[in-house]
Amino acid sequence: MLVLRSFAFNVLYYLNLIVWMLILLPTLVLPRAVFREVARAWAHSSLWLLRVVAGTRVSWRGLDKIPPGGLLVAAKHQSLWETFALLTILDDPAYVLKRELMWIPVFGWYAWKAQSVPINRKGRSAALAELAVKTEQALAGARQVILFPEGTRRPPGAEPAYKYGIVHLYDKLKAPVLPIALNSGVYWPRRKFLRRPGTIVVEVLEPIQPGLSKEAFFAELQRVIEEASNRLLAEGRGELVQEGIPQPADERPGG
Repeated sequence: MLVLRSFAFNVLYYLNLIVWMLILLPTLVLPRAVFREVARAWAHSSLWLLRVVAGTRVSWRGLDKIPPGGLLVAAKHQSLWETFALLTILDDPAYVLKRELMWIPVFGWYAWKAQSVPINRKGRSAALAELAVKTEQALAGARQVILFPEGTRRPPGAEPAYKYGIVHLYDKLKAPVLPIALNSGVYWPRRKFLRRPGTIVVEVLEPIQPGLSKEAFFAELQRVIEEASNRLLAEGRGELVQEGIPQPADERPGG
């Protein structure tokens, strides 16, 4: 049943994505607020499919900790799941993404319309300076700028590999940073076909206010995200064991 439900979900997820991409086409010439709300509806529809077809629910914790207005959002990144699910909890999100993604036909049009924040990963100091300028513009518009501090998806329980970009933005822009922990990789593992039933847990943590040194901020950000994510990982793995859902050896504790 796990394989059949995963297959059915994957087929329906991508068919649903195609339908919504067609629905979004007219919004390219409409105000961005219209595009944003249609994109949010797509994200909700994807979460609905995941719950109904794959049996994977979501539990949001700490939503009351999200402050109003512009801020930096630093989220753990384990899965494709959070790249769309976070659209449903933030007022006006802007994703930081690889510049090359803006060049993909259709997807790039939508990333442009969403006023995403592109970054040239090969540009080093010049890229950080450009990132700071574009992020500052988004914050001035009271947007929530979403970064994945490790830069790419990491397996649940993997050694953390945080990049320095978030530190540069925190120090340069003097903006609060909202850490987000999660365990999505337990149920929607990266580069794998299976979608496991259970409850993905997302925990919004206390914002880190401006004023810390670069070193203190970097250490605190990693500490709070990793401690919470490890706790949620244990919670998720415990749920799979309790329900008798198999885990590959490389995803088990110590694997």
